Amino acid sequence: MIKIKGLLAKLKKLPQSFRTRPLLATWAAFFVSLTVVLINISSLGRNNLDEFEVGRVAERDVIAEFAIAYEDVEATRQRLEILERVVPAVFHYDLRHSQEMSNNWRRFRSIIENITYSPESEDPGELKEAFLQAMDEHFPGYFSNDFLEDFSLDLMSREFMERSSSVFAGILERGIFLMPPYSAVLENFNPEALELVRFSDDRIERERILYRNIFTSDKISEAIEYQMSLSSMAPLHFSTAILLLRPFITENVFYSPEETVTRLIEIRSNVEPVMKYIERGQQVIRKGFIVTEENMMELRALNRSRVNDLGNMISKTLLLLLLFMFMVVFLGKRITGRSLSDSEIYLISVLSAIYIVGTALTRNLHFGTSFMPISVLIPTALVVMLPTILIHPRLALTMAVALPLGAFFSDSFDSYSFIFAIASGVTASFVLHGAEKRMDLVKAGLSIAAANCITMIAILLSQHAGAGVYPGLLFWATFNGIGSGMLVLGFLPPLEQALNAATSFRLIELSDLNAPILRRLFAAAPGTYSHSIMVANPAESACQEIGANALLARVGAYYHDLGKMETPYYFVENQNDYNPHDDMAPRHSVTVIRSHVKQGVEKARQLGLPREVIDIIAEHHGNSVITWFYSKAQKQEKNPVCMEDFCYQGNPPRSRESAVVMLADLTEAAIRSLDKPTPAKIEKFIQDLFQSKVEHGQLSRSELTFHDLEIIKKAFIQALTGHYHSRISYPKIKAPKAVDTERSGAEETAVVETAAPQ
Repeated sequence: MIKIKGLLAKLKKLPQSFRTRPLLATWAAFFVSLTVVLINISSLGRNNLDEFEVGRVAERDVIAEFAIAYEDVEATRQRLEILERVVPAVFHYDLRHSQEMSNNWRRFRSIIENITYSPESEDPGELKEAFLQAMDEHFPGYFSNDFLEDFSLDLMSREFMERSSSVFAGILERGIFLMPPYSAVLENFNPEALELVRFSDDRIERERILYRNIFTSDKISEAIEYQMSLSSMAPLHFSTAILLLRPFITENVFYSPEETVTRLIEIRSNVEPVMKYIERGQQVIRKGFIVTEENMMELRALNRSRVNDLGNMISKTLLLLLLFMFMVVFLGKRITGRSLSDSEIYLISVLSAIYIVGTALTRNLHFGTSFMPISVLIPTALVVMLPTILIHPRLALTMAVALPLGAFFSDSFDSYSFIFAIASGVTASFVLHGAEKRMDLVKAGLSIAAANCITMIAILLSQHAGAGVYPGLLFWATFNGIGSGMLVLGFLPPLEQALNAATSFRLIELSDLNAPILRRLFAAAPGTYSHSIMVANPAESACQEIGANALLARVGAYYHDLGKMETPYYFVENQNDYNPHDDMAPRHSVTVIRSHVKQGVEKARQLGLPREVIDIIAEHHGNSVITWFYSKAQKQEKNPVCMEDFCYQGNPPRSRESAVVMLADLTEAAIRSLDKPTPAKIEKFIQDLFQSKVEHGQLSRSELTFHDLEIIKKAFIQALTGHYHSRISYPKIKAPKAVDTERSGAEETAVVETAAPQ
């Protein structure tokens, strides 16, 4: 419960613009984009397999809408079968069993030696009787009765037994194999060889043996005969040795199904599937041709490759959601230095949705060549240029990367389309830097066209395209850039009005001194008009020096005193000899004076001036004290005077441009009171004015640094010293006497006009 309350508290702290209509607009744009993307790439547009049948003539073409890679299941199965046939069956050499057979043979040999070489009896009959009794006692059933009857101890010489033991050891070492009871067990493995594994205390030995070279339990006699042929035993003794050794030899090599299956699983897990590729625009099925099995396999692969599974849909949803939230939530103050307005959020959401939807709808278009990136048809530069002009270049640069990335993630762009869109968008975010005229948009379009052509050449070179492809694609790349610049010219004016944006183009229009509102200001309050012009010059110069928006400062200075048009004669710059405040109470005068800020804001809103200009009008006095009437009230009123009653009711400047206009307005108005202004007097006077504003906290929210204030002060001194310089007194020149008085009067006039100061 506590966690839920904490989450709700955090949500309440979010800016209002992210909790109401702007957020709803963003969600709407997101869902529209997501719906179009998923429908466009979902199974709703799959090819109907029932239309085609192997062996029948196709009634229509099927062209791949996108490049895919798919597994050839049959070829992979055949590859797996081949690899499995290479895997040998694994047999283990049983060391314990071999040791038992060796021990058995040694016991038999020991008995033979004890009987044959015993000095106690030399009677052959007694020796044979002792042998038969020992065999019956220790090795019953080992030898047949015929063998025992015919057996002669004379043959059992030391040499014969030594050679028989050597043959026996060789057979055990070579191994007698016990094959699986069912022959089908080994059918899926290597038919020519097996693998023999021997275990010892410190190592494992593996040996590949051909099936034709192994001996099984039914070939023990052949194994003995083969081993005797390798020894120096006389052929005369072969039959005796075989009958003697055969009972002591059994299987000591056994099939290991566990390790064999492990080998098989290892091979299966490491086998690489056979991949086939279908290029975008490739004709999978051709109308009028017989459909082959391979055609149907490719058609099924196209249908399977569409994003119709839950995992891919979730991934597309999350990627698009991340894109939209990034564009709206994270592209605010971190990028532009200020929070985005509702209308700006609307613009970003709509542009993003249009871009994603447009790329999704055009992804299925096909051209005569496979080299053409689909993004050539998408005016990425247009989508980037609009926020560059209307909002901020850094935000536009971020969109230039984010939007093509979103199209790439939603499978609307391949890698070449993504590269082309990135190049076009990034170029568009830079070429409008410093643009002040509508013609600059046309020049920007040409620059974008040049960048598009360079990118297109690089893409075609990487694809090894033929020379005949270049002219057509370079034309479309050029058209994309120039068309984007021309479209901006058409979209910009209505968007400027809809967003009320302070673009450089609109500010230049507002800075025209022949604008109707400025001409009305000149007619109604000429002193205020002149003062506004004088404020604009140092404000513009100072903003240029500190890197602020100089054009915005100039326009803000022109319009900052619009509210004085209603009551011009209550302000000193419009007065002649009579000052109406001499006959008014200080509190009444303050009400009239500070009302010009509120009236100026209202008039600016009626005129539809940009928000930034309205902020300058509302903040150019901040909440500073109107000291003249505050001091007058202290002298006239008996009760203590509250300072807040004599303060402007605005907020301190929140931008550098607004703060500079405040300082320029204060400085220009106050400097008129200086008697014989000199550069030193002006510098000292401006320093005191700046210090006063800093001490009263009027610049604390403007992001101006002390370094900026020093630069602004120098700019003001340079601008105002040239205008308010001291003037010398010129002596009067008397006209010389002349006979022709009419002529001498003309000469005097000429001399006086020539001497007038410039």
